[in-house]
Amino acid sequence: MSKVLLIIPAYNEEESLWSLIEEIKTVCPYVDYLVVNDCSSDDTDRLLSELGANYITLPCNMGIGGAVQSGYRYAAQNEYDIAIQIDGDGQHDVRFVKDMVKLIEDKQADVVIGSRFIDKEGFQSSQARRIGIRILSMLIRLMCGAKVKDVTSGFRAVNRRFIELFAENYPDDYPEPEVIVTAKLYGAVIKELPVVMRERTTGKSSINLKRSIYYMIKVSLAIIICRISLGFRR
Repeated sequence: MSKVLLIIPAYNEEESLWSLIEEIKTVCPYVDYLVVNDCSSDDTDRLLSELGANYITLPCNMGIGGAVQSGYRYAAQNEYDIAIQIDGDGQHDVRFVKDMVKLIEDKQADVVIGSRFIDKEGFQSSQARRIGIRILSMLIRLMCGAKVKDVTSGFRAVNRRFIELFAENYPDDYPEPEVIVTAKLYGAVIKELPVVMRERTTGKSSINLKRSIYYMIKVSLAIIICRISLGFRR
């Protein structure tokens, strides 16, 4: 049986972490988890300590990329076979973890992405964000041939090979689309798994209207640069 780790990056998620950890213990007790507290300014650290949770607190705020990479480093050092990233706000339903694990264990995929856009059930995000996601999806397909609909999904699983790769090299800011390009150029078999995502009930998204334009420009450039740099290296 595979050794599985859930990586949970968390920044100011004290309102949702207790219920998420309880859900993990109830729904998939066969997996381990690590909460990566990204130097939260709320009581996340105290809450995790009181819960006796398995967690680390970063000495400074490193952003989503740094937090997730810290989780991959932990997974690599502790020899996990599969690592699954889930958000700390409870949007990702851990009932789908077993299906992700099975796809990797059966060697059907190296990377599995939980997609809300296949069966189109559950929370679908705003229309503006869906348009942006489609644009990024087309750009990724153009750059590396990967056909992924939900390119910004943070609900994803990887096997041991990509645990080790991402432990050493992971994008810093808004990493999810860029990681797809990296994985594809390193020969990953990428599959999307239909999932149902929940609407955020606590906290707020890091991407507001003002940052959306910055997000699209930054991520598009990062994808193109990633393709060029890895194209020369490989």
